[in-house]
Amino acid sequence: MKQLSSIFLVTILASSYSFGQSKMDQDKEAIKSMCGCYEVGFNFIETFNYSDDSTYMKSREKHAGALEWAGLVEDSEGKVSIQHLLIVDHEGETMIIKHWRQDWMYENTDFYMYDHDNKWSYQEKSEEDVYGQWTQKVYQVDDSPRYEGSSSWVHVDGKSYWENTTDAPLPRREYTQRSDYNVTIRSNRHEIAAEGWIHDQDNKKIVREDGADDILLAKEKGYNTYDRVENSKCQAGIDWWKTNEAFWSNARDVWGDIYGKGKDIELEDKVEGKHIYDVLFGMDLATKPNEIKKELKKFIK
Repeated sequence: MKQLSSIFLVTILASSYSFGQSKMDQDKEAIKSMCGCYEVGFNFIETFNYSDDSTYMKSREKHAGALEWAGLVEDSEGKVSIQHLLIVDHEGETMIIKHWRQDWMYENTDFYMYDHDNKWSYQEKSEEDVYGQWTQKVYQVDDSPRYEGSSSWVHVDGKSYWENTTDAPLPRREYTQRSDYNVTIRSNRHEIAAEGWIHDQDNKKIVREDGADDILLAKEKGYNTYDRVENSKCQAGIDWWKTNEAFWSNARDVWGDIYGKGKDIELEDKVEGKHIYDVLFGMDLATKPNEIKKELKKFIK
């Protein structure tokens, strides 16, 4: 009986291991399915406000569309990196706008969690905390930090989705219009759909100061749809990335050295009247990593 029990235990463990491997592969398949050419619909509306100010003005409802290329930058064991590019027609000409990047890392333990006002706190989690989970690390257009969080992909009843709540800076559509709050608590859900994928959001607009309790200013709903179209529609973005990817690979490496120090990060908003993206986008594509590093160091407090 003891021998049979041991054999049974080994069989169960082997089955669990196989299941774990197939689950990881299923996760990666879901993540990589977000790559491709998409007609994107951006939709945001402020749902509730909690301000005591009777003159409070809520954000305007937003509906916008765009053509977007999501290209696979890296596909290695335990990591998938996807770069998003907007493809815009402007006065009869096609323009490419480097958009956000999302890196997915399996059982990652190193985090830069947003605090407020261009500050990110380094946190290290235990292996037990992130077992079987994927961290989504989202970066700004200039590859500076934005937000990140760790959760498990779920595959059930024909659905594949990942959801997480984390703190983040204000999105561009907000920080260019208002300054009455400084943190967005983002509840993100990425769900793979037959026609593409959906980025579903329930966000809180927060006023945060050191030594004080957070103040909830308002809530917001976001619902962004990514409907897959033929890759040929995004050929301009594909070609742009081939020309520019070496420069941005160097920029990512420089940022990677900064993140690899495992220290809190605080960034200047502007240096000599320029944002980080102004500096990087203004560089020659042949700029060496040392020069990129020299310029980025000016923004680190």
